[in-house]
Amino acid sequence: MYNKRTVIPGLAIFVLFVTLPLWYNGLSAGPIPKPELPPNGTKECVAPASEMRDNHMVLLNEWRDSVLRESGRSSVSVGGKEYPKALQLACMECHSNKEKFCDDCHTYASVKPYCWDCHLTPVEAASKKETH
Repeated sequence: MYNKRTVIPGLAIFVLFVTLPLWYNGLSAGPIPKPELPPNGTKECVAPASEMRDNHMVLLNEWRDSVLRESGRSSVSVGGKEYPKALQLACMECHSNKEKFCDDCHTYASVKPYCWDCHLTPVEAASKKETH
């Protein structure tokens, strides 16, 4: 009825073909990049590292909505330290190397954030301060 010599190899080729994208991505992706820590060695942030890795975009969107839509410019207090709700004044104060801190992970995850459509990168902000 069925020819075993063609069905089993056919199924094997089908499974290989269907799972090829998984194999390709798994073998070519490389290790997950680790963000660079702040130069001053501070390891405390507005949230634990695991939460920031998973949900920083949610936090930044909440801050954006609070500041721009509700005029909620209050600071966030963590461990006695005040953090303003601002990408440049909070996050980028410690994590000043955008290429190492932001771009490596976003490139790895194939994410194109739109933060820099409005915000200056730390290098651009520093050069702007120097000219004024």
